[in-house]
Amino acid sequence: MPTDYDNNLLKEGILCFKAGEYDSARRYFERALDIADDYPTRAGACFYLSQLTDDPEKKRDYLEETLAMDPVHAEARRALAILDGRLKPEDVVNPDALPAPAPGTVNVGADRFTCPKCGGRMVYAPDGKSLVCEFCAREQRMDGRIAVEQDFFAAMATSKGHSAPVSTQIFHCEGCGAEFILGAQELSAVCAYCGSPHIIRQSRDLAAPDAILPFGFDQHAAARYLAAWMEKNKVEPGGRVEVPRPLYLPVWTFDLVGSVPWSGQVYRDEQLVPVSGEKPAFYSNIPIPATKKLPRLLPALLEGLNFSVTAPYDPRYLAGWPAEVHSISLADAALEARRIAVERVRSDVRAEYGHVQDLRYQPSAISVDSFKLVLVPVWLAEIPLPRAGTDTTAEIHSFPVAVNGVTGAVHGETPSRGVLGWLGELLGG
Repeated sequence: MPTDYDNNLLKEGILCFKAGEYDSARRYFERALDIADDYPTRAGACFYLSQLTDDPEKKRDYLEETLAMDPVHAEARRALAILDGRLKPEDVVNPDALPAPAPGTVNVGADRFTCPKCGGRMVYAPDGKSLVCEFCAREQRMDGRIAVEQDFFAAMATSKGHSAPVSTQIFHCEGCGAEFILGAQELSAVCAYCGSPHIIRQSRDLAAPDAILPFGFDQHAAARYLAAWMEKNKVEPGGRVEVPRPLYLPVWTFDLVGSVPWSGQVYRDEQLVPVSGEKPAFYSNIPIPATKKLPRLLPALLEGLNFSVTAPYDPRYLAGWPAEVHSISLADAALEARRIAVERVRSDVRAEYGHVQDLRYQPSAISVDSFKLVLVPVWLAEIPLPRAGTDTTAEIHSFPVAVNGVTGAVHGETPSRGVLGWLGELLGG
């Protein structure tokens, strides 16, 4: 029969540990581990025993045993990352007292992608595999590696997990304020959002992306997808439609793990009876937009993308192709990913048991395991349409439409209410 004796031993051990009485603490933890009748107590005892040994092999054994019983044990994950060399102790920060970013701009070096044959500029070709010279058409193949996930617990221990983008080359649009990463030596470009050519160059601290889904087709193909979508949906533009503009959008992806205890009540034989259980939670590559632009279109654009086969980020992919700077931090995106995972657990329970009344669960039992910052390709266009209820050219306004740069799927909306308010919301303004 379960008792509190093992838990009391663990608590006494923690008090001794914090008081610096390490020999007494070790005896309490070892005894608690011997008689523990639940996983949380065993995991706690193993973790503290890992902190009381200098032997790397014993420390690893204790940490791995801790994680076997509690996969979301943050301290154990962090300690194992330090032991493996994936995290340096000096990089660990206090999230409540983060260092301020250095004032001013920082000069950074930049690679230059020039053709070895004629010296012309090489740009990334929309075949997902090569750079091509704009003058002599010489090709340079890219490698076919797959991007690896980043350890979330290690990242959250450093400033990377807590700071929004604040040294890399970025470009600021004078027209709408959007910011982009462009290929090295690019001094101007047309904004993918507003079409403004007023782009200025500056340097700023910015976390590099981890992965990229390269463009799968060129501008002509994007225009064909857009034309087919307009014909299918009987969209009659009120003016000239410009060709789609390319843009990489930043997206966080998360892998989450956990086992969620839950309880509630269901009707059986016309009686309300208690039910409970524990739902395993393993979710891979939950995508969370890392930009506040296109809040209505971006979720649809992410459908059908396989984030498990992304390529490692390489600045050569941005040769001739702009990429928006991420404006949503890793920490904020991780909270949204956990919210989505918890909703999935709740849906799974109700799918299995029907309508569960007073459903309760522990969302803290789900934790982010790993993440990537991925650049996703889209083609953006604007369709001029008249304001609802009018046919005059004076009432023409443009509405964004986006083409998924991998699948070719087209997404756009026609407003059913006030144009200006709708457009401002759509663009995140």
